[in-house]
Amino acid sequence: MEYLAKLPRVFCPESVVVVGASTNPDKLGYHVMKSLVKGGYPGRIFPVNPRAAKIWDLPAFASVDEVPGKVDLAIVVVPAQAVLGVVEECHRKGVQGVILITAGFREIEDPAGSTLQEQLRQMASGWSLPIIGPNTFGFVNLKVSLNASFTSEFSLLPQGGIALVSQSGGFCHLSGFRAIEENVGFSKVVGLGNRCNIDFPDILPYLADDPDTRVIALYIEGMDEPRRLVEVAKQMMGRKPIVAYKAGRGQSGNSASKFHTGSLAGRYEIYRGAFRQGGILEVGQTEELLDVAKALDCLPKLRGNRVAVLSSQAGPGMIACDVCESNGLQLVGFSPATQQRINELLPPLAIRTNPVDMGPAWYNPGAIVGIMEAVLDDPNVDGVIFLAMYASANIALAGKMREYFEGREPLSKPLVACFSAPPEIWWEDIRAMDRKKGVVVLPTPERAAKTMAALWRASLSGG
Repeated sequence: MEYLAKLPRVFCPESVVVVGASTNPDKLGYHVMKSLVKGGYPGRIFPVNPRAAKIWDLPAFASVDEVPGKVDLAIVVVPAQAVLGVVEECHRKGVQGVILITAGFREIEDPAGSTLQEQLRQMASGWSLPIIGPNTFGFVNLKVSLNASFTSEFSLLPQGGIALVSQSGGFCHLSGFRAIEENVGFSKVVGLGNRCNIDFPDILPYLADDPDTRVIALYIEGMDEPRRLVEVAKQMMGRKPIVAYKAGRGQSGNSASKFHTGSLAGRYEIYRGAFRQGGILEVGQTEELLDVAKALDCLPKLRGNRVAVLSSQAGPGMIACDVCESNGLQLVGFSPATQQRINELLPPLAIRTNPVDMGPAWYNPGAIVGIMEAVLDDPNVDGVIFLAMYASANIALAGKMREYFEGREPLSKPLVACFSAPPEIWWEDIRAMDRKKGVVVLPTPERAAKTMAALWRASLSGG
């Protein structure tokens, strides 16, 4: 479809027009301008407001027609009744795509909203004009410093290889701010809103070809044609992993979905089957979507289900083992050479088989690093879960591990770690290891183990 071929220019525009730009902080048009300017967007920005001469120290124009030169992307923040006229102006101007932040379409109870959205869809389709929204927060392309949203803080997101596509702007905000805290790296964050003519199946092929995206994460409430998602996902199998979180599983969630983005959530069982058919890895929590996407972005593939659990205290190791075994992972026996090396580094006070209790080596971080190295090199082990809870006696551990990883090539098998410490202690060392050299760091033993299990499921589904 011709309008989908325009998406690369929409997400990497050389110029942006903001229709409804404002100098009033109580208006969304003010915050869109703030996001573009403060986010460091390097292209040309054209504010449109017939009642202002300048906005954010940029010349303002009375209409899109009066903007000089070519415009790639329009961000529209005007009342719903003015949208059709503005979109027609965008068409005349040769705009390549529109972000329609305005609400008041098919998500409202008044049937006039659905009628207006259908008019908009027909106009846009006739002109091959892609529209993201309506009723969206916008999108962010971190690679080109484009924050095309009404939340300037999205520019603080860590850069990485995850493209998050969501029906809910609120979910993007929830996930984005957690990502800042937990060092999850994004290429793009996209709010689809009511999905006028850009839905999940439409954006997936673009992201499959996007060199900045390695993993696609979806937050889905409801879709009009879930079968299309399956068909597109099948075509993408083996190219890039897709992880999905489906909300609106119960009756109350189904109703909320209808009045949020204009689609019924539908029977959850249908979506579960669709995900399986399309090789989409399903998760059930916000934190799990972020954890799994982070791991798929930064870690080598898990080639088998044989894992080792190394813990500086016995309790967290037991927790991780329970999660591993209930999720299809095998706590494997070590090779004789590995077991001998562990026996040399740990006194017999500890459990030295898998899981390994490294507590007696607290005062010797070099021994703990040696155990980890031996297990990583063990041909019987496909992946390693490493757990370290701070105590005064092991304060040097994180620094020693950082030195080890900085001095070696990236791992050929995944290591999912959990470090727990008071604020500021270990912080710099943990950040220096996280998302580098085949290591990711997650906050709890359960999340580390669940993520390792998800890597195995992704391997089985071709992700």
